[in-house]
Amino acid sequence: MLSGLTAPDVMAQTYPIESFRDFRSRMIEVRGQREIIRKNRGTDIAVDARKRRNVLNRIAREDMAVWVGHTMLRRAHTETAFRERIVAFWADHFTAIGKRGLIRRATSPYIEDAIRPFIAGRFEDLLVHAATHPLMVDYLDQRLSTGPNSERAQAAGNNRKIGLNENLARELLELHTLGVDGPYTQQDVTELAELLTGLTFDVQNGMKYQKRLAEPGAETVLGVTYSETASLKTVHTALKDLARHPATARHIATKLAVHFGHDTPDPDLIDAVETAFIDNDGALLPVYEALLSHPSVWSPDLSNIKPPIDFMSSALRALAVPPMAFADRKERWTRRLFMEPLFDMGQRWELPGGPDGWPEEDAAWITPQGIALRVSWAMGAPRRLMDPLPDPRDFVDHALGRFADEPVRFAAAAAETRPEAIGLVLMSPAFQRR
Repeated sequence: MLSGLTAPDVMAQTYPIESFRDFRSRMIEVRGQREIIRKNRGTDIAVDARKRRNVLNRIAREDMAVWVGHTMLRRAHTETAFRERIVAFWADHFTAIGKRGLIRRATSPYIEDAIRPFIAGRFEDLLVHAATHPLMVDYLDQRLSTGPNSERAQAAGNNRKIGLNENLARELLELHTLGVDGPYTQQDVTELAELLTGLTFDVQNGMKYQKRLAEPGAETVLGVTYSETASLKTVHTALKDLARHPATARHIATKLAVHFGHDTPDPDLIDAVETAFIDNDGALLPVYEALLSHPSVWSPDLSNIKPPIDFMSSALRALAVPPMAFADRKERWTRRLFMEPLFDMGQRWELPGGPDGWPEEDAAWITPQGIALRVSWAMGAPRRLMDPLPDPRDFVDHALGRFADEPVRFAAAAAETRPEAIGLVLMSPAFQRR
C-alpha cells in the first residue's frame, strides 16, 4: 500500500485529467472574448465573440463530465487503491472551489496539480502548493486582500472595497494546520492575513506576488516574527512553520484516524500517527506507515457509512465495470448517471458546502431520502453500465468477501431479476459501510 504511493501513477496516465496550467489557457481565451465583447458592443464582432465564449463554456462543462468519469475509473481499476483514497482525503482537507465563471470547473485540475503529486512528500510542501494555488486564492478571496498600509491602499484612499481579507488566514489556521481548537488568537489571524497580502492570482500569469498589495513591516504569528520585507519567500516560510507546529501534527493525526477508523478512533492510533508526524518533520510516508501499522484500522468490524461518491465508485470496482462503458459518452449521460444522483444524495460533485469539506459522520449520509436514492441508483445504474451483469451468486463474494452472510446470499439468489439481485447486494449493510 505504501509503495503504491511512490510507484508510477498509472491511473493518472491512463485516465488523464487536465492540469490547471492547461485549464488556465481556457480562462485566458474566455477573458479575451469578454474584452472583445466589451469593446465592440452592438456589432457582429461582439456577437461572434459571445458565441465563442459560449462554446468555450460548453466545452469546459463537457470536459468536466469526462473528468468525473476518469475519477471513477481511477478508483474502479487502480491497483494502488490507497493512493486514490489518500488523494481524496487531502483534496477534501484542502477544499477549494472556483467562485465564478470558468474557474468554477477547475477543481479537478487543482487536485491534479496541487494535491496528487505531493501526497508522498512532506506535509509542508502539500500545504504550500495547496494554500498558494490560484484556485485556493480565488476561493477564499485572497486575491482581493490588500494590506491597510500597502501602496495600493494608500493610493485608493477611502475606497471601502480595498482592504484586508482574513478568509485564507483563518482557514489555514483553523482547518489546514492547527485545528479549530488550536493555540491561536484573533491577533494571529490578523497578522497572518497581513503577511499573506501580496499573494494574488492573475488569469494571464497564474499565481503571482504583488508587493504593492502587501502590508509593509514585520508580522508576528504564534510568537514568531517574520521579515519586514514582504515577499513570497516569507509567505512560504510562515506556511512551513505552521506545517511543523505540534498542534498541526495532532490535528492531522486526528483527521486521518477518523477517516480511516471511525468517528471515535482509538486514542492510541492518534498518538501513534502524531508521533510519526513530529519525529519525521511532517514526512507523510512514515505518517501513513504508522496509520496502516496500527491494529485498530484493521478491525474486522465495518464502521462509517460510505459517502455517496465512495458508494458509487466502490460499486463500479465491485462490478469491474469496463472502461469502454465510459467511452464516447455525452455529458448528459454522466450527469444523469453520476452527477445528478450524487447531488440528490447530498454530495454534489466537488462542491462541499464550505471550506471544511465533506462530513465524516454517519448522520450526514443516513437520511430517508439519501437511502432511497441509493436504492434507486443501485437497482438501475449497473445495467446501464454493463451487459451482461455478473451472476449475483458470484457477485456476492466479489463485492462483500467475508462479509457475505446468509441473508444477503439468499436475497441475491431469490431476487426476481438479475439487476434487482445486484442492487440488493450493493444496498446490503456491509457494502454500505467501509
